[in-house]
Order: sequence, then C-alpha cells, then structure tokens
Amino acid sequence: FKRDIRAPKGYLNITDASLHNIQNLSVKIPLGVMVAVTGVAGSGKSTLTGGILPEFCPDAVFIDQKKITATKRSNITTFTDISDSIRKLFAKANGVSASLFSYNSKGACPACKGMGVIHTELAFMDAVVTVCDMCHGERFTDEVLGYTLNGKSINDVLKMTVDEAVFFNDEKTILSVLKLLQDVGLGYIALGQPLDSFSGGELQRAKLTADLSKKGNIYIMDEPTTGLHISDTARLAAVLDRLVDNGNSLIIIEHNLDMVARADWAIDIGPYAGRDGGKILFEGRPADMINTEASITGQYLRKYRT
Repeated sequence: FKRDIRAPKGYLNITDASLHNIQNLSVKIPLGVMVAVTGVAGSGKSTLTGGILPEFCPDAVFIDQKKITATKRSNITTFTDISDSIRKLFAKANGVSASLFSYNSKGACPACKGMGVIHTELAFMDAVVTVCDMCHGERFTDEVLGYTLNGKSINDVLKMTVDEAVFFNDEKTILSVLKLLQDVGLGYIALGQPLDSFSGGELQRAKLTADLSKKGNIYIMDEPTTGLHISDTARLAAVLDRLVDNGNSLIIIEHNLDMVARADWAIDIGPYAGRDGGKILFEGRPADMINTEASITGQYLRKYRT
C-alpha cells in the first residue's frame, strides 16, 4: 500500500443523491488526490461517477471505455489532433497550403488516393493488395515530397516512431502529446501507422492519451487499466500520479488491486449488485478497507497484502 498519502485540497460534497440502485446517497469526495471507486460489478460505481457526479461537477472530464473508430486513413497524429500542427509547420516552412501535407486531401497521390497501395477486388477471393506504382507507397505526390522541414519530408516524419520524433523538440503542443504516448507505452508506434493495424490494447492506450490531452481539473476514468499488460499498467500509474501531482483531481473506477492500492482514498460501493448494492461501505485510505468485513473489495485487498 501507498505510504505517502496526499492531503485533500478540499471536498466535493454529494448529498441525498438518487439514481438507479443508488438511493439517498451522501458522500464526500476529496479533491487534489487520486480516488479509487470500487465494488462488485453492478454495485453502482458507474452510476455514481458517470450519472450522479457530473450533475455536481459538470466540467469534469469523463474518460470511458467506448471503442474508437480505427480506419486505414487515421493514425496516431490524426487521432490525438497533432496532425494539423505538423502540417502547419510544413506549410509555414515552404510557403504553401497546409492541406498539401495530408494524404486525405490535396497532397494525396491521385493513383492510390493517398492509401499507398492499390486494392483489387476479386470475386470469391480476398482482395489483392499491391504497392502503388505511381507513389511507390509514399502516399503523397512528388511535389509534396519535395517540400521539407529541417531536411525531412512529410513522409519521412510519418515514418518516425514516437520515440524518434524529437524532431519537434521546439513545439510544446506536439511534444506534450508525444510524451503522453511514450508514458503509456506507445513510443515504438510510427506516427503514420494506420489505426486499423493497432491491437486492442494499443487502441486503448491511444484513446487514453487523447483523453488525457483534454484540459480539466477533475478527471473521471472508467477502468483505465482494461486491456493493458502489467508493465503498461505500471507506466499508466506513473502517468496518473503525475496528473495528480500537477494539481488535478482524479477519480478512477477500478478492479485492479495494484491501482486501488496506489490511490490516496477509496470509496467502496456494495455490498452486492443491483438492488442489493448502491450503498457506501467504506470511505478512507485503501489500506484501512481490509478491516471492512462487508466489503468484498476489502477481502481481496487483505489477500493482496499478504
């Protein structure tokens, strides 16, 4: 369990709240710390954080588990909204339109329409995919590839991995996103790699990066460790700690005992699901939850400690 517990900077008071299986609930949520909301599935965690809490704190940033749309034309730069910044840098350096540096717009190879490959559909068989003869897989026209920024073409940049993209060492907006991508374990991903080639875990981490880039003082996260390897969970925990250390409040719905143990405060809901849940069983330090007999989470935390 965590030894150095952060001190709250205040409290968000929820009083007499009712929704679904939660009835007349009152709870104090400390601010400026990491709060873990725990309980069995269906106990009322999401009802509290996603249904009730936004009414008391409408400006909170809610990060859910909805899947993202991954296509061949999207990549990590378009998904995290740094693609426009990169195009503007190229446009400014060369005195041309920023749209030229998008393979979804004016700069795209006319033969493959910016895909880099040609898909030939065959009846009763899988489509045949061949590298475009005109752009040789570069996606852009020769004119666009002739424009450079610090000696690199737009395609050179898109071939860089996140770790290699120190190319943008003077661009704070771009660098902050790249740093988040590194923190969640995506430093090896090429900037131009299509999102539809990402694994489920990689997509989850990409989504987390985009959500954490949003500005807010209170972040609510629904099971952020879902789909992550144990080593990536450790990386994520470091990112979340830094988020709180920078003055933000963080509320996470979690079943992962490693993450629960790292929290400064825990709120356990239960004891069971549905009509048998919706009650606050525990509020306090995660280490003290092990003494709450009615808490199933507390029972597992006790075993976890040993």
